[in-house]
Amino acid sequence: EQRFGRIHRIGQTEVCHLWNLLAEETREGDVYAALLRKLEQERASLGGAVFDVLGKAISGKELRAMLLEAIRYGDQPAVRARLDQKVEGALDEARLRTLMNEHALVHDIMDVQCVQSIRYEMERMEARRLQPHYVASFFKAAFEQLGGTLREREKNRYEIPHVPKDIQRRDRLLGIGEPVLTRYQRICFDKDERYKPSKPQAAFISPGHPLLNATLDLILERYRDLMKQGAILVDDEDAGEEMRALFYLEHAIQDGKLTVGGRRREISRRLQFVEIALGDTDAEVTSTGVGTKIRNAGHAPYLDYRPLTPDEQGLVADLVAQTLATRQLEQMAIHYAVTNLVPDHLREVRSLREPLIDKTTAAVKERLTKEIIYWDNRAIQLETQERAGKNHARLNSTRARQRRDELETRLKQRMAELELERQISAQAPNAIGGALVIPLGLLERLRGERTDETHVIELENKRVEMVAMHAVMAAEQRLGYAPTPVYRQKSIGYDIEALPPDDEQPLHMIEVKGFTPGSETITITRTEQLTACNKPENWILALVQVPKSGTVDGKTLETMLNNGQIHAGTVSGCQVC
Repeated sequence: EQRFGRIHRIGQTEVCHLWNLLAEETREGDVYAALLRKLEQERASLGGAVFDVLGKAISGKELRAMLLEAIRYGDQPAVRARLDQKVEGALDEARLRTLMNEHALVHDIMDVQCVQSIRYEMERMEARRLQPHYVASFFKAAFEQLGGTLREREKNRYEIPHVPKDIQRRDRLLGIGEPVLTRYQRICFDKDERYKPSKPQAAFISPGHPLLNATLDLILERYRDLMKQGAILVDDEDAGEEMRALFYLEHAIQDGKLTVGGRRREISRRLQFVEIALGDTDAEVTSTGVGTKIRNAGHAPYLDYRPLTPDEQGLVADLVAQTLATRQLEQMAIHYAVTNLVPDHLREVRSLREPLIDKTTAAVKERLTKEIIYWDNRAIQLETQERAGKNHARLNSTRARQRRDELETRLKQRMAELELERQISAQAPNAIGGALVIPLGLLERLRGERTDETHVIELENKRVEMVAMHAVMAAEQRLGYAPTPVYRQKSIGYDIEALPPDDEQPLHMIEVKGFTPGSETITITRTEQLTACNKPENWILALVQVPKSGTVDGKTLETMLNNGQIHAGTVSGCQVC
């Protein structure tokens, strides 16, 4: 147990063998063989970590007593049955799992349902990951704006013949990590592209790389004030006429430990987006913090918006000034974040860190207390020997007490540090930028392009969208999947999420595009494109041809959809691909 436990804890990768030599067909041999068989069964079920807790499951004294009992009374059936029961009980899977949970500082022992839940959450996070597409898109635009040039030499691999002087100087000011080179033979944004046969090794440009850090720092220095001033963007997917204010809020979670500068240490930082609809001049946050016109805008909503054209700027100038003149929009956005977004962030961080702090506290206290007791007893033993005239050159009672006192001080300091780590609290969110979002429908009205038929067209588009959703969800159910509409969640890149019928199948992330016969174009947003690139094995584009005639309106269909109901009559006339 000592050898295997130690080998497993240090993470040795080579195969290790342990031989226990026992006389075959003896009473003690039968007991030990039963113990090893049971141990092998549990190892197959729970993994190598079972060796870390084997000493707690069955102690050496207990095993010795069992072997002696087998030698003395092993020919009696009742004794054999009792010994078998002891082996089964000592190495019971539930008991071993409990011991492993107590021993582990990090929970890595989970049931199948928990594993599946984490797997699906990981797939959702991978669909939104920055690397490689978000980072590549930002770096290419920012680097060229700072005077740099990227030349694609192989697919997804680029050469930088010269790094602009401004970026080199900024890197020297930052002074973090490796220096920025004057040129790069190859760079890439996907780590799988780093090495190519007979080609130069590529530098992997990702968060933390000095070239990206210096570029980002320069861009923020030049344009941070513009973010605070705000921008005017257009949402081409919104046929309505209600403008929205989009705010970028930065929020951090801190604990009680202090940094070198004397400030509380940040342990989590998050950028959050809040949108406020501006159609109602009396829109405000209610006493519960939930405003009827305020919502969480998702992860990166601005990616699906575009800037105004020069002609459009003249159309909206007066309207924008009137709309924003008397509004306290930033305070409303911060109030909403404090009430709705910050508590979720704080709860998430606490749920991850507090169990780890509890286990670390117990482990540190157990280990240091044992050492303190050992050195206290050792000091007493040495003092007794010294009184008897037996002196030790290397260690005496004074040194042993000094070691004990050092450990006691260390224990107090460590407990105080862990208590500071437990003091998790939220900082106030800070608005770092904003934008006014104008729907395409409002621009059409200002241009005089809206007619009496426009409202009818909007209702028909809503019906087509909802019919397409019903058809896709019905198709997923026929395949054994469990679909859920998620289109109300902003900026996730798909409309329906479908859980697979078994562990072998991937989670379906389905973007639904409904159209009527004769339609010529289908629009894919920037977020949908990036989500598809990040998770091509999960993301599905469902094209649904919807008949022009329909007896059920879009609003009714939407209500049914969100209640988990599928309108069979609506679905029957659709073609899904």
